[in-house]
Amino acid sequence: MALSGGVDSSVAAALLLERGHAVTAATMKLWGGASDTGCCSVSDVDDARRVAQQLDIAFHVFNFGEDFAAGVVEPYVEAHRTGVTPNPCIECNRHLKFDRMLQRARAVGFETVATGHHARIAVGPDGSLRLARGADRAKDQSYVLYVLGQDQLVHTLLPVGELTKDEVRAEAERRGLRTATKPDSQDVCFITSTSGRAGFLSRRLDLHPAPVVDAAGDEVGTVDAVELVTVGQRRGLGLPGGGEARYVTAVDVPRRRVTVGPPTDLDVTEVRLGSLVWAAGPGAGPVKAQCGAHGVPRPARVVASGGDAVTVGFDRPERRVAVGQSVVLYDPDTDHVLGGGLVTA
Repeated sequence: MALSGGVDSSVAAALLLERGHAVTAATMKLWGGASDTGCCSVSDVDDARRVAQQLDIAFHVFNFGEDFAAGVVEPYVEAHRTGVTPNPCIECNRHLKFDRMLQRARAVGFETVATGHHARIAVGPDGSLRLARGADRAKDQSYVLYVLGQDQLVHTLLPVGELTKDEVRAEAERRGLRTATKPDSQDVCFITSTSGRAGFLSRRLDLHPAPVVDAAGDEVGTVDAVELVTVGQRRGLGLPGGGEARYVTAVDVPRRRVTVGPPTDLDVTEVRLGSLVWAAGPGAGPVKAQCGAHGVPRPARVVASGGDAVTVGFDRPERRVAVGQSVVLYDPDTDHVLGGGLVTA
């Protein structure tokens, strides 16, 4: 059981025990630096250890710090250096939770890794396994788990996927678990609330001021660090008040320039995806495309496919997604995850 120190994994462990599984808990030690948010703080490890004691199950700590640095932190820094907008939580799932941890668990004889994610595992029409949305749509985490293929799904359990968040907390209260009222983690675990993203990155790369220009190339504002700007951003651009709202439509780090425009300048009819992961083979035809962890799935279609890339066309113009972010494709009839990838254009 991947015990994070949160209420979801705590209840998941209790449910597995109740169902007759032999459960051993493990927490991943990923980040050796300062951490006061997310799921890597010292208090989270302590909470996980104490929940394991409450449940009377063995508890281990797996130190994957080097893997985390190589697979998550270093790519996060490099993305900002090149003007790409990363999603470190998805990369942590890709490289750590469902790769490195699963490898370690199987190497020492465990059949399955369980987590507290709000998602479900279903059987597709061809008999293959599919990731499906959790019962609580407001807490659904299938978007950040799209990187799971058949090799991971067959060795994964998601015990709280059939429960709403309120039901999870009620179970924790009923069982007297110490995490019953603990707030959910919201932030990137290696970014502290005191120094923030700017403080973290300023110690790892050079940040450069840049002009903000409109579509005609006229300067309308400035930013302190072009490396911290992302497509769709509205605030912190040094723009004068009044008039129509303007959003970032392009970030050019090498040329140190940020372009802004009205909301309509962000509308696109298609998006190009690379670094693809398919649940059970390449998708084609109608899909629902979700363009953010809390985004609304939109009708779309896989209109072109070749090699490790696809083009997804939207039925109606949609707000542009920053390069480096993920778009996840769902079956329009079942809401099963078909696959997904990183935006390249």
